[in-house]
This record gives sequence, C-alpha cells and structure tokens, in this order.
Amino acid sequence: MTATTTGLASYLIIIGVALLAHEPWRWLGAYLGHTLSPDDEIFLWVRAVSTALVAGLVMRLVLYPAGVLEASPLAMRLAGFAIGVGGYFALGRNLLLGILVGCIAFGAGLGIWPIITSGV
Repeated sequence: MTATTTGLASYLIIIGVALLAHEPWRWLGAYLGHTLSPDDEIFLWVRAVSTALVAGLVMRLVLYPAGVLEASPLAMRLAGFAIGVGGYFALGRNLLLGILVGCIAFGAGLGIWPIITSGV
C-alpha cells in the first residue's frame, strides 16, 4: 500500500475533497444571501412547504409504518402521536419536549399493550 491510501493520509484526502466540493457553494450562498430578510415572502413559503413535507412524512410513519414499527398496533401509534402533540402545546410549544412526551407515551403503551390484549 502507498502512503496516500493508509491511515491518516486517507482521512485527510477525504476531508480535503469534501471541503473542496462543499465550501465554495457555502461561501457563495453566504455572499449572495447576506441581504435577504428571513421574513420575505419566499422564505415564508419555503418554511410552509418544508413544514408540510415533514408533517406528511410523520403521518406516513404513523399510518403506514415500515420495519419494526409495523408490528405495533395502529391505536398505540395514534395515541403516542396525539399525546406528543398535546405535550408540545402543553409544554410551551417546545418541539423537543413534545417529541419526548410522545415517544415515552408510545413506549409505555407498547409496554402495557400485551397486558391489555391478554385480558388480565
């Protein structure tokens, strides 16, 4: 093996190529966008579209899950989602806390689901 493909040298090459591919566009964007206002109509539209896309993806995960989540009952997924949304609003519109509350509720629901369905 040559010195350019072993150890630290290969990592430095990867980092260098990534920087050359990424940084010029970042600096060009910063130069061209420094006069734009985040309250412009185009940014409000972009924010609305991105929010709608995220909401659509979340609902797809809740209603049509894949993988391990598919084994969970729809009622538990919907309850976890509803409790998470309620937690978001109840805790001052804090997204992280809303997600945390929803995940805890979903996990707790899955923990008691076998007990509920067994009729004990």
